[in-house]
Amino acid sequence: MDAAADTRRLTVPELPEVEVVRAGLEPAVTGARVASVTVFDGRSLRRHDGPAEDFIDRLVGRTLLAPQRRGKFMWIPLAPLPLSEIQEVAGPASKAPGQESSAPTSLPEFPTEAVVTHLGMSGQVLLRDTATDDLRTRIRIDLQHPVHGPLRLNFVDQRIFGSMAIDTLVPSVDGGDTVPSKVVHIARDPLDERFDDSLFLARLARKNTTIKRALLDQTVISGIGNIYADESLWAARVHYDQPTATLSRPRAKLLLAEVRLVLRRALAEGGTSFDAQYLNVNGQSGYFAHSLNAYGQQGKPCPRCGRPIIRESFMNRGSHFCGFCQRVR
Repeated sequence: MDAAADTRRLTVPELPEVEVVRAGLEPAVTGARVASVTVFDGRSLRRHDGPAEDFIDRLVGRTLLAPQRRGKFMWIPLAPLPLSEIQEVAGPASKAPGQESSAPTSLPEFPTEAVVTHLGMSGQVLLRDTATDDLRTRIRIDLQHPVHGPLRLNFVDQRIFGSMAIDTLVPSVDGGDTVPSKVVHIARDPLDERFDDSLFLARLARKNTTIKRALLDQTVISGIGNIYADESLWAARVHYDQPTATLSRPRAKLLLAEVRLVLRRALAEGGTSFDAQYLNVNGQSGYFAHSLNAYGQQGKPCPRCGRPIIRESFMNRGSHFCGFCQRVR
């Protein structure tokens, strides 16, 4: 196996790939009711706090709201249960003299739970009709949509590094919305309308590390993995090993602008698919791989200067860059 193939095998879905899935699911699942859930492999519930039976019981009968995403995490909020169902689960109201009943008497105003999905290295969420199953389906969710009728979601995962879980929604640390508790430590991504450029630049200036490590740090900025880090650094002419402390503010601003451009271009092209692992909800591949300037291009001429693109080992992966255009300053 050559180095390029090996690098591609180790890539994971990044922001554009996850956003393509989220956007594809939105019209199909919003307002749908979960008719049944089948768990074929309990390893895909490793992040769920409870057994498979708990995941199934808490999901069947629930109504799904519009899917959301932060960085590489995607979740589907669950509409609050009707008051009658909450009271049924709580049991008959019982109270001692002078005590209030423990049974709920009002409906929650906002969703408090969500189905959280992380695609891992090879996870897919495929939208199918109810007669279609996919090879390596780990979790199957059958839905009844008020407009589209019966639908099926197949969570497919070859390597079983991805997962699904029901998680509690909590306030975001930077305000404005709620996120699953397992996602609360994740920073906003640069395409988020609430992303704070000044906060990101301040975090970057405080980091005692190198620039690519900072871009991959999901507590600093989320959604960027190896592919889009290499592409953004190439576009901004920044070496991956440039210390963050020596990166000027104008160059840091330029890099952030290039990150956004790269991510938006990848989104427009459906993400990056090297093989059949990275698919949208309809099983189609993205084609941003044909637009890559640095990642996986080792030995090929740099599109700017014509000198060969170099690949160096980095964090058990690889960094791809032009040794002439991207020099440590």
